[in-house]
Amino acid sequence: QYLTWIGHALRGDLGRSVRTNQPVVQAITERLPATLELGIAALAWSVLLAIPLGTIAALRRGSPIDVLATGFTVAGVSVPNFFIGILLILVLSVDLRIFPPGGYTPLTESILDNLHRLVLPAITLGTVTTAINTRFTRSSMLEVLRQDYIRTARAKGASWREVIFDHALKNALIPVVTVVGIQIGAILEGALVTETIFSWPGVGKLAIDSIFGRDYPIIQGIVLAIAFSYMFANLAVDLAYAWLNPRISYA
Repeated sequence: QYLTWIGHALRGDLGRSVRTNQPVVQAITERLPATLELGIAALAWSVLLAIPLGTIAALRRGSPIDVLATGFTVAGVSVPNFFIGILLILVLSVDLRIFPPGGYTPLTESILDNLHRLVLPAITLGTVTTAINTRFTRSSMLEVLRQDYIRTARAKGASWREVIFDHALKNALIPVVTVVGIQIGAILEGALVTETIFSWPGVGKLAIDSIFGRDYPIIQGIVLAIAFSYMFANLAVDLAYAWLNPRISYA
């Protein structure tokens, strides 16, 4: 049975849904754009917030902003996604009524409404990754700032801005890129809970619905898609190394 399934999978045939009789590939590809949109938004705000916050915390070690950043990383890693999502809905949707509590509007219908509904699930999905990236950026930056070539650059008269942006930050991002690459697959996993909480019609919600409906072909297809996402993410990370560190080359 397994060999037969593998043979069909290599030809792009993952079977049919038990509930809807729809081809598995079609069911996943129909939901994939919503998940990609959510994942890209979560990863984008995670990186855009974590790298500056981690860098500033490292440059101002022991200051109030460093304490604040460290506290955020501890809280962000400790609190599960579903609790963050429910808390955001209660505060920003039910009490303050700033954002809608859930739902999805395609980009083709209304860009503004789509972005309005994207904010809460993106924050929910990206909070844990933001905390992890902030911690890695801070620790990596502190290690780089202790290197001899940083002191040499300062001794030659380079400004702090040149030292940070031309020498320190680029080298400090190497371990961060590794973590971000792994998080691409982890975000797809985290989307299962996040999409269910916010009624976001993506692959994650499809997976949860399939689990409760015992739709095993759909579940197998989604697990396979997540596995491939990890593989492609690791490949992208390896290629990014050569750009970040010219000493690394690939034959």
